Amino acid sequence: MSGSLSKFLPNEKLRSEWIAALGNPKLVTVVFIILYSFSSFCVWKKYSWSPSSQVNFGKEFADQNKDQTPPGAIVFLGEEGNLGAGYDGQIFYYYSRMLSGFSLDWPQGFETSFRAPRIGYPLLVSPFGWFGMNATIFGMYILNLGIFYLSYLAIRDLLSEPKKYLSSFYLVSPFALGSYILLVSDTVMMGLSVLAYWCFIKKRFWVFSLLAGLAILTKEQAIFLFFPLGLIALFERDFRKTAWVASSLVLPAAWSLYLRTQFPEWTPGSLGHFFDPFGGLLGYFGELQQALVSEDRNFILLIKKFSRFPLVLLLLSGTYLLFKGDWKKGLAFRLGFGILLLTAYAGGYVLYWATYENVSRMFTFSLPLLIFWEKEDDTLPSATYWALLGIILISFLIKLAFISKPLRHLVW
Repeated sequence: MSGSLSKFLPNEKLRSEWIAALGNPKLVTVVFIILYSFSSFCVWKKYSWSPSSQVNFGKEFADQNKDQTPPGAIVFLGEEGNLGAGYDGQIFYYYSRMLSGFSLDWPQGFETSFRAPRIGYPLLVSPFGWFGMNATIFGMYILNLGIFYLSYLAIRDLLSEPKKYLSSFYLVSPFALGSYILLVSDTVMMGLSVLAYWCFIKKRFWVFSLLAGLAILTKEQAIFLFFPLGLIALFERDFRKTAWVASSLVLPAAWSLYLRTQFPEWTPGSLGHFFDPFGGLLGYFGELQQALVSEDRNFILLIKKFSRFPLVLLLLSGTYLLFKGDWKKGLAFRLGFGILLLTAYAGGYVLYWATYENVSRMFTFSLPLLIFWEKEDDTLPSATYWALLGIILISFLIKLAFISKPLRHLVW
């Protein structure tokens, strides 16, 4: 990356100053605090300064789970043709409330086929719920911010001095910020995975096994790091490390076995209906074509539709990276990065590519994978990928501050 950075900062002195600034943990931490505070400010000011607005309660779910919906919460009514279903943050909230009460009485409207396996995030939030419903919301904030920042420190610790500046890109990830704004599980999964990898490198294998298992239980994308890690260890005939990586599957396997007793129709393969190879991309291109030829030149609507286009460019840039660099270095991360991009190509339109929020979450884990890859391979021409991430971050902030309007809602 530092070599590629010369394309954007040809002046060596200026480049050195930028790298020094990006490698300064105090400065980067201040930027992180300002960035996340500003983003929450942009959301809260639209909804009576209520932190519950980031949970995205929908009236459909709130009506079905009245006893667990906090008084005073912002509940979204939805738009025309939308029942007010809210977004995924509320699912994790209600799931956590169930666990806080030491119960497995699933929330009403709960889709067990792909929600129930993801117990990691709600489980970690659940102790906060012992102090009330608002404490559960507070716990969702603390967990997202706390685990993410700790994982930044872990990445920084693993990088050599000349490459520590890469950790700053991780901390200002537009996808981690998007996950935080929605209080969903992606950043928590990524943070747990990074902390697990740190333990793996430091040979703290028992902690690695626990954290990696929790990461997989938080979201299945964690496997994009642990599967290649175990595969390379096996290829290198390091059977001890292979066994420890395999042990990360103990917790997910045990939870899956339990789910089979509760929901006999449930199988891990039930996640397969999310994917439609190239169908999502083709659907999005068709949407763009329709918007361009339409006589209705709604400028805001066009911006919203084109907000996903940088993700297409990011996908192409990442694909280019897969065929560059030294194939003898960072092979595990190249493989994990490739699997992640493959899921983006395979993502369906309705469930992924139809909305920025859904498809952007598919790229969240690409940042630590790329950083770990660059840690081992100095020849990787990644500057374009990082530049696109910067553009996506700026676009997201502009959308948050100036384009997104308050949605129809009520105070519960």
